[in-house]
Amino acid sequence: MSPKPAKKAAKKIAKKAPLKKPAKKSAKTKPLPANRSAGKPIAAAPSGHGVAKLEIKPARVAEILKILNETYPDVECALVHKDAWQLLVATILSAQCTDVRVNMVTPKLFATYPTPAAMASAPIEALEDLIRTTGFYHNKAKSIQGAGKVISEQFNNKVPDTMAQLLTVPGAARKTANVVLGVAYGKAEGIVVDTHVFRLSRRLGLSRSDTPQAIEQDLMKVIPHDRWIQFSHELIHHGRLICEARKPKCAACPLEQLCKAPDKTWHS
Repeated sequence: MSPKPAKKAAKKIAKKAPLKKPAKKSAKTKPLPANRSAGKPIAAAPSGHGVAKLEIKPARVAEILKILNETYPDVECALVHKDAWQLLVATILSAQCTDVRVNMVTPKLFATYPTPAAMASAPIEALEDLIRTTGFYHNKAKSIQGAGKVISEQFNNKVPDTMAQLLTVPGAARKTANVVLGVAYGKAEGIVVDTHVFRLSRRLGLSRSDTPQAIEQDLMKVIPHDRWIQFSHELIHHGRLICEARKPKCAACPLEQLCKAPDKTWHS
C-alpha cells in the first residue's frame, strides 16, 4: 500500500492550477463576498470559526465526489500492512501520529511479534520500546497487547469483521473499526473520520458538527453508501496534500469553487 498515486495527483493538480502568490493581508481584513473576490487572496478566519452556512444539495455533493474521484482515482490506505491484524495494530498506533512514522515502526514490531497471541504475551516494556516514537506509547502498548489477547482468545486469532465485535477490541473505537472494515474486508458500516476528514467536512459544508462521531453521522446522510470507503481515503489524501490545516492551498484546489469556508486563502 503506498500513497504514491496521491503524490502524482498532487503534481497533476499543481500543473493545472499553479499556486498564486497572495498579496500581503492585514489580520483585520474581512473575507470578501464571492462575487467581489475573483483572483484575490482573503484573510484566514480566526481560530474556532465554523464553516459558512450552506444548504447540502445532492447535486453539489455529487460534484464534490466526482472531482475527488477524478483527482485521486487510485488512492489507498497509507498504512502499510499485510493483513487485517497488521492493519488493526497500525491504525491504533496512528492516533496522534503520522502514517509515515507508523510505517517506520511496524516492520520491526511485526517481525518481533507477528501474531495476536505473540503480541498478547509480549513484555509490555518491550512493546513500549518498539513503538515509543509514535507517541502516547504507554497507552498504545496496552491497547495493542490487549487487542492481541482478545483476538487470540475470543476470536480464534482472526480480526472480527463486524462493527459490534470490533468495538469490543481494546484500542478499536469507531474510526479504527471503520478503517479495518473498509480496507481489510471491504465493508462500509460507517465513514472514517480522522483529523483530515473532520476538518474538510466542515470546510466543505458537509457537516456543522463538532465531534467526529456527529460528523460521521452527518456524512452518512449525504454521502452515498457505495462511496463511504473511498470517500474517506480521498478526503484524507486531499487534506494532506492540498487542504492543510493552517494554510490550505486554495489556489491549487480542484474543489475551490465548491468551497465557501471562511478560512480560505484564495478565491477564484
